[in-house]
Amino acid sequence: MTSNQNTTPPTGEIIIQSNTRAGKPFRPSDWVDRMCSSYASFGEDRKLKYSPYLKPKVMGGVRCLAVDLKLKTVNPDGYAQLMHFAEENQLNIVDGQGNSIAAPQ
Repeated sequence: MTSNQNTTPPTGEIIIQSNTRAGKPFRPSDWVDRMCSSYASFGEDRKLKYSPYLKPKVMGGVRCLAVDLKLKTVNPDGYAQLMHFAEENQLNIVDGQGNSIAAPQ
């Protein structure tokens, strides 16, 4: 991975990894599931449905959170909170090409 600290938000999707920028595992290890649950809602069938904008993912054996950048338009406050969480915890964020990027604002 190359370090690309541009501030232009990528299009499509970004991946927030469960590793810090220093390469250490982030705890609690279930943060991805917690984040997905906090953006979930109950459907007509009374079952909990994850947001289509956040998806748990495993890349290279590391738990990750895939974030559809449409979330910024649909839920600007939620998107800002998520980016603040990633930045505050120094979580590594990668773009679609696998390049490390700063948290897109």
